[in-house]
Amino acid sequence: MASVQPSTTAIETPAFNNKALIRIVVASVAGNAMEWYDFFVYGTAAALVFGQLFFPAHADPLIGTLGAFAAFAIGFVARPLGGVVFGHIGDRYGRKASLVWTLLIMGVATFGIGLLPTYGQAGLWSPAALVALRLLQGVASGGEWGGGVLMISENAPPEKRGYYAAWSQLGVGGGFVLSSGAFLAAQALPHAAFLAWGWRLPFLASVLIFALGVYIRYNLPESRDFENAEHAGKTSHMPVLEAIKRHPKEILVAMGLRVAENGGAYIFLAFSLVYGKFAGIASSTMLTAVMLAMVVEMAAMLAWGRLSDKLGRKPVYMIGAVSLMVMAFPFFWLLNTHSTPLIYLALVLGTAVCHGAMIGTLPALVGELFSTEVRYSGVALGHEVASIFAGGMSPLIAVALLSHYHAYWPISLFLMLLGLVTVVTLRFTHETRTPSSS
Repeated sequence: MASVQPSTTAIETPAFNNKALIRIVVASVAGNAMEWYDFFVYGTAAALVFGQLFFPAHADPLIGTLGAFAAFAIGFVARPLGGVVFGHIGDRYGRKASLVWTLLIMGVATFGIGLLPTYGQAGLWSPAALVALRLLQGVASGGEWGGGVLMISENAPPEKRGYYAAWSQLGVGGGFVLSSGAFLAAQALPHAAFLAWGWRLPFLASVLIFALGVYIRYNLPESRDFENAEHAGKTSHMPVLEAIKRHPKEILVAMGLRVAENGGAYIFLAFSLVYGKFAGIASSTMLTAVMLAMVVEMAAMLAWGRLSDKLGRKPVYMIGAVSLMVMAFPFFWLLNTHSTPLIYLALVLGTAVCHGAMIGTLPALVGELFSTEVRYSGVALGHEVASIFAGGMSPLIAVALLSHYHAYWPISLFLMLLGLVTVVTLRFTHETRTPSSS
């Protein structure tokens, strides 16, 4: 793959009122958190209860969990479709319209999961309905990330774009913390009550989040870059096709960057709950560790984003990818100690350092690869196609490896492979930070 040169169509934003920018950041983070709560609540449930509730019972509980994570992966298969559909809407009709629709679809699907009968009640119709609703979640999330990122980055001053764009990821982290917290609270119920009906509460609670999120999204102003392109008559009639035609290398780079970031994240945040059960660690300990790690990472994301404004996007992203490879074995060594402080340390290092450096830099980096009129589509394509093979397949592969080998070392090697793919991609990527942001 040829080197990707710095974009000649970098985001150009005129001077912006600080109060207006702060309002956009706060509203975007809140809206993102509400949507990603819905998406992540499935991953937590898949790790903890869905295997035994929605899939045939087996002697080996990992088999049921494998089925639950297969449905988890199906949600990622649907994400590129959402990226294409909502990328088109976002580039053609505005970022705001796209974001309202993604939240509507996500809210309906998540609430629906909370109403589903279990396998014991409805047989095969139960997992079939679960898969269908997970597909809807995938479609919605496929259009969410790019719009949430661009709503902030297209309004940020160039010299601080890395920092402000990183705020968009706080919504992702906030959604994960909310979903983990909801399940931690539900698990305080007696175990029989939790399995009978308590697991439904985090899904049913999404109706309140959904209503508030739609209100926030509806009252957001439109992206400045999109408005400027629209007024200049530069919007594309077929933005997805234009993005593929004009930015094929950039789309491939965005995909390669996602492999370590997305794959590593779901190993640390979703599969770790499965490994914790396998290793005999209390689920409450693992959930608390994951929540603590994500809270720390939310602060780290902003620091990494700011550092990318100073050092450049590429070197900061490289820190994250290399750190992922370095932590591949120590992560499981720390978990296997069964020491609560060391378990917390493992999750904090994996998320705040390895994943944080990548996810804190990614929003500005990928946005700067594409021109305004096809930016939503280009970002969505690169981000969501890679999510099938990275985030969607990683926990499934990890559970399969654990089920076969009953050991952590194959998952460690898998983590190193994910990091290597992104390191190689970075070798073919030139710095996207423009001189004006130096």
